[in-house]
Amino acid sequence: MLSKLAKLMLTGTSLAPVALVYAWVVYTDGKSLVALALVALAIVLIVIMVSLLRYCRKHLERSKFKVTSIEAADREYITFILLYLSPLFTAQFGDLNWHILIPTMIIFILVISTGYGYHFNPLLGLLGWHFYKVNTDEGVAYVLITKMELRSARQCLTVGQLTEYIVIDLSDNGRSA
Repeated sequence: MLSKLAKLMLTGTSLAPVALVYAWVVYTDGKSLVALALVALAIVLIVIMVSLLRYCRKHLERSKFKVTSIEAADREYITFILLYLSPLFTAQFGDLNWHILIPTMIIFILVISTGYGYHFNPLLGLLGWHFYKVNTDEGVAYVLITKMELRSARQCLTVGQLTEYIVIDLSDNGRSA
């Protein structure tokens, strides 16, 4: 189990598209060096996410996971879309209130990564992953991250445990990275 590190990485890498939106805003303001730095940051975040997926595939302990109920859990994208698009609503990059924006993003990452809150990562969605809220025979609810489209409850998967309540599909059907 990766626990806090995995939560921090899942949350942090979900901000890669935000960096790309800010890069566009900065570029249109004529600050191409800052835009290039933001694009580089987005690429680094994407590489971190892909590396995390590959690490999980190779190193996480595999265990059988029997699902008794399934619910799609990647409906929380609207919040992220608003976060991603918010820079486009300012007149210029210089008009952004950095004294509020930066601490807000840091608090967002810390709150999500240290609690049991839900961790939807649109970057994983772009890479073809799906999120499901699943229950087990023991009555425990987890967030399952998989490349498969689950249509039936009563499935047995091979998973690795990322955090206490987040598991990732490691079966050959749910090809990772």
